[in-house]
Amino acid sequence: MAKSNTLSAGLAVFAIIFAAALSYIALSADPASRAEAQTTQLVSADSSARSGVIAGRVRVVDGDTIEDMNSDITYRLVNIDTAETGSRARCTAERDLGDRAKEAVRTLVAGARRIELNPTGRIDRYGRTIAFVVIDGRDMGETLMAEGLARPWRGRREPWCDASGNLIP
Repeated sequence: MAKSNTLSAGLAVFAIIFAAALSYIALSADPASRAEAQTTQLVSADSSARSGVIAGRVRVVDGDTIEDMNSDITYRLVNIDTAETGSRARCTAERDLGDRAKEAVRTLVAGARRIELNPTGRIDRYGRTIAFVVIDGRDMGETLMAEGLARPWRGRREPWCDASGNLIP
């Protein structure tokens, strides 16, 4: 009986060490993945969207969209517009600016101690919850505009590129 208990305890210790090693490998892989999977404190000011404080993973979709991976709620910043990334960009300059905005948001999220999600009660046509996002007490939209990576949202999509492929000021 004692031999069986010792074997079971040994297997349990092995399983714990193996799981810890896998977690370490997953988290130390790609820096961009670490930024997307950053565990931080998320707070919702609107109890209808989420109640209380939760620890969660945040995925940065682009410069003005983030996803709470625990609740599967995607948030669109209410107060800014950032350039598109990937195939949605209409010129190289827009794609470059969009990539810079996305990377800035990844950096903000990765370094955040607290992310506050303040939903407006609206949902956009893509199913995203419209919200103000505050990182460590600072409005994320205002931060991106101050860095020249976003512009104020004017209620509709406006072009980022002129006919020559340059950014429109």
